[in-house]
Amino acid sequence: MVDLVVNFDTLHQLYRAYMPFIKPAGLFVATGETHYLGETLTIAYRLPGATTSNEFRGVVVWINPLGASGGRPVGIGIKIVSEPDSHKHHIEKLLSRELSSGDLTCTM
Repeated sequence: MVDLVVNFDTLHQLYRAYMPFIKPAGLFVATGETHYLGETLTIAYRLPGATTSNEFRGVVVWINPLGASGGRPVGIGIKIVSEPDSHKHHIEKLLSRELSSGDLTCTM
């Protein structure tokens, strides 16, 4: 059962959601639903330009509450625990030119 579905339509959206400081990999999911640290979720996500979705199991490790500093969106950061290296590889391959950017993300 999938708990949350995320579609990244642009590389910029994916860049803002990617959490490279979470090891081995993490993604931010904008959601108004209530979740708690340590909660295990199944996430389905579609990368920019892809026609199919990917799925992973993850653990909530970050929460942006309503009114977070810097105008950051409400949502949760998920540490990818199922096949993290595969998901990280696909995401970083798409973001290879973006990762050194100084642009703000949804979390930091």
